[in-house]
Amino acid sequence: MRVPASLSLRLSLLFALVTLLLLGGLGAYLYHALGQQIAWRDDRMLQGRLERMEALLDDGESIAALRRRPLLYANMLGNRESLLWMLDARGAPLIEVNPPGLPVPALPPAPEGRLGEHPAVASTRLAWRSVEHDGRRLTLVAGKTLEERERMLAAYRLRLWLAMGAGAVLACGLGWVVARRGLRPVRRLAERARTIDVAHLHQRLEASDETAELRELSRALNQMLARLEEGFAQLSRFSEDLAHEMRTPLGNLLGATQQVLQRERSPEEYRQLLGSHVEEYERLSRMIETMLFLARTEQPSRTLPREAIELRALVEPLCDYFEGMAEDDGRALINCTQGRVTANLDLLRRALANLIDNALRHGDGGTEIRLVSLAEDGWLRIGVVSHGAPIPDAQRERLFERFYRGDPARSRPAGTGGLGLAIVRSVAQLHGGEAWCESDAAATVFWLSLPVDGGRAAN
Repeated sequence: MRVPASLSLRLSLLFALVTLLLLGGLGAYLYHALGQQIAWRDDRMLQGRLERMEALLDDGESIAALRRRPLLYANMLGNRESLLWMLDARGAPLIEVNPPGLPVPALPPAPEGRLGEHPAVASTRLAWRSVEHDGRRLTLVAGKTLEERERMLAAYRLRLWLAMGAGAVLACGLGWVVARRGLRPVRRLAERARTIDVAHLHQRLEASDETAELRELSRALNQMLARLEEGFAQLSRFSEDLAHEMRTPLGNLLGATQQVLQRERSPEEYRQLLGSHVEEYERLSRMIETMLFLARTEQPSRTLPREAIELRALVEPLCDYFEGMAEDDGRALINCTQGRVTANLDLLRRALANLIDNALRHGDGGTEIRLVSLAEDGWLRIGVVSHGAPIPDAQRERLFERFYRGDPARSRPAGTGGLGLAIVRSVAQLHGGEAWCESDAAATVFWLSLPVDGGRAAN
């Protein structure tokens, strides 16, 4: 399996690559500039030789005299790479300095003088000029072979390649050192993160001495740790509450059975025992069904089917269903809802039924329960308003937790096992909404907020 490269290695290699590109670009520029400078120098030198030869002719020197004094212009050239021809009108050499033994170039007339590399004379730079001397047209040709220039440029290229290679290696090494030093805060952050486990979720990553980017990362990680800590705390409370809720009916079953088995009983007593057991079994069954429902809603295995729902038409049958329970307590259900929402019909009906049941069980007798709705900014808020003693802030924050019950003095015998409001919150979250409670001396309102178009996904 391929081992992923470390971040330090990647940074050092990238640093070396960038350095190599920069050195390569700079070296190419310098190489090109050097070649142009050498060519300009050679061209100036060739033009100077033509001017000096022309000056000798202008001073009255005859061609015959120049032939008798070859050292004059031979010393003027000074090396084996230099060439000089004086050609007559037919192109025959009158004077020739040609150490390499190159053929005489056939050149067109050039009264103003030209520079170029003639194809007939390979690797040679030529300059030529036509002049008049004693009524004769002569062509002065000065040249220089390019071997010296090529050797100089080849040596310069070799030095450039060596410098680029050494620079890349040095840049890689320095990049590794810089990357290791620059990533030291990341390693310290990782070391601190390794010390946090399930038993130490309360610890946080302190990053006040780090860079701005790592401070942002530390804050994000601390927020994640806070969510994990809250999740583990809720899971712990849920486990304790579940064990408590399961222990009560099981204890009742076990105690009643042990008491009956202490001596012989009549068939009627056994039937009474079995009847009481059935009630406990039904309580356990409802609890298990509710837990399964919560598990399915919080982690749906498929897309939730949704449809457009007229809210008033949905709430009206629920009010009729709970009307008998409300009348027994001298209460009234008032449906003031309106509007449409896209949601799952069965889940929304169950959530509203739980809110109405909660209001009936925990509200004061002889008061009314009002169901209201409010549309704003693409959301539809459905509220169940009841009257009673205000709920403290500390309790409101936990009302939607599983198995949580508020003040028992305000409660009536519950049939949901402390899971009714947890179901409401799960249904809201499944639709991409939320549920919360507002309570003061005037009224207590449980709100269920859903997106009108049903297009928001649950987080």
